[in-house]
Amino acid sequence: MQALRIAAFLFFATLCNAASAQPLYGIAMHGDPALPGDFKHFPYVNPDVKKGGRVSYGVVGTFDNLNPFILKSMRTTARGMWDPEYGNLVYEPLMVRSRDEPFTLYGLLAQTVEWDESRSYIQFNLNPDAKWSDGQPVTPEDVIFTFQLLRDKGRVPFSSWLETIASMEKVGEHSVMIRFNEKANRETPLIIASSLPILPKHAIDTDSFDQTSLRIPIGSAPYRIKSIDPGQRIVFERRSDYWGKNLPSKIGIDNYDEITVNYFLQDTTLFEAFKKGDVDIYPDGSPGHWQQAYNFPAVTSGAIIKETFRPKTPSGMLGFVFNTRRPMFADKNVRKGLTLAFDFEWLNRNLYSGAYKRTESYWQNSDLSSFGIPADPHELAMLGPIKDRIDPDVLDGTYKLPVSDGSGRDRKILREAVALLKEGGYTIRGEKMVDQNGRQLSFEILTQNADQERMAIPYRRSLELLGIAVTIRTVDDSQYQLRTINYDYDMIIKSYPSSLSPGIEQVGRWGSVAAKTEGSLNFVGAADPDVDTLISHFLMARSAEDFRDAVRSFDRMLISGYYLVPLYHIDQQWAARRSRINHPGVLPLYGYYLPAWWDASVQ
Repeated sequence: MQALRIAAFLFFATLCNAASAQPLYGIAMHGDPALPGDFKHFPYVNPDVKKGGRVSYGVVGTFDNLNPFILKSMRTTARGMWDPEYGNLVYEPLMVRSRDEPFTLYGLLAQTVEWDESRSYIQFNLNPDAKWSDGQPVTPEDVIFTFQLLRDKGRVPFSSWLETIASMEKVGEHSVMIRFNEKANRETPLIIASSLPILPKHAIDTDSFDQTSLRIPIGSAPYRIKSIDPGQRIVFERRSDYWGKNLPSKIGIDNYDEITVNYFLQDTTLFEAFKKGDVDIYPDGSPGHWQQAYNFPAVTSGAIIKETFRPKTPSGMLGFVFNTRRPMFADKNVRKGLTLAFDFEWLNRNLYSGAYKRTESYWQNSDLSSFGIPADPHELAMLGPIKDRIDPDVLDGTYKLPVSDGSGRDRKILREAVALLKEGGYTIRGEKMVDQNGRQLSFEILTQNADQERMAIPYRRSLELLGIAVTIRTVDDSQYQLRTINYDYDMIIKSYPSSLSPGIEQVGRWGSVAAKTEGSLNFVGAADPDVDTLISHFLMARSAEDFRDAVRSFDRMLISGYYLVPLYHIDQQWAARRSRINHPGVLPLYGYYLPAWWDASVQ
């Protein structure tokens, strides 16, 4: 009887909380939204831009599918369908994320939301004007249907995000109440609101949803598909009847009448297409290429404009990733020794004209980074006994990767690497690095293009000096994706982007469950309960101070784990564009935002 009273009390309390919650136009991970409730548009758009014209993007790869939410075509889905770079052209989330705040959401399909202080539930109040491209209204039934479908048949991370939902119910004519279970954290409502699409229940065949398809879909977003050439090109056309074109979160965005995404087998052919005028915008990530490859008539005449942008975001991490599922990489000392053997100074000077900075933290260049900062009492208390697993120099802020003489064979550093490898069970015998059974330490670096291979070659040369046998295998895009989905590699080169609001995506990259899940982003195979604990700390943090210290602790753990060989970063973004393509004068926090650009020839 007492248990029944308690259950009734908790249920009544939840109802009271829900009833007392006030509709909110926006929500933030920490604090309040920066923009007022009557904001007219985002500060990084041009509200007076005239829509029209066209843009042509270029990507390396292929596509055989128009459904980006299933495992079978995880990395071969047509770009633009659900796309953080080009915009969500066909499908939309319930709320849209501001590019100028760490993690703040404003209304889109959901006009307002309601939640309690503990974030145990969230209620989405749909905009009654929201419609699908066939004219049907977006309903609470669509929301519930979508979340059930992606939970059961969607790929990671969509399916895993939805495992946090305890119940869903329609409230009134336009609202959906979602209650969370014990798997949820304080970020979960924001993820559900911003990172999941809403699909039309009346137009989805649930039986065939998880099969590859080129059927033209129905969406609620500003564009529809005009034409497709599988594997080669997809063309989107702007909908004149788009329901949300006057929303504050959509003013000054989605400015082209037509968007084309062209596919190329290699980046070299993509760049040649850009030079010829078949592609309008070329984001460039190579210092050498940025400095040397633009000496052609279109640049000198002003038909192509080179621009440098300076976002205020963390460095992220790029590196040679150890697949710790492989026995030879299971020992941290081995990974650390192999890390020291990489001569960054030689690479930077000889391949990149000294343009790069070595990355030594996953959140370098931000307040979330642990680099150069000793753990204070608050952070140490948060770490608890886990602090004993963090390297002393990482804990006291003195950690720094060694700087070589740039020769490619710095003897002092190589001796340190040999000593670490010896601690990991390897010694040099007969000019070979072997284990106690006489097996040579050998592995393959899997690369996906010529630029990655170019980085791997000097690394192989350094390792050969230590008697380590390294092969480099460059494969086509489809084979690369298949092998990475199945973790069929020893070492790969991967980028780990970082934001000012790290959250649930870190579970997919580093969580123990993800390590055993096909197609996850846990490329290193990390399966460590202490790593899981540190992730939970910043997911559950309530104050900005707790959040900062929790991320720093996590950063220290990753650095101490030597899960990858850190490469480099640049605190700039480079992009070249046709002169008829223009953009706003205000740069948002996260850098340039292509959906806010426009065709100046129609102004």
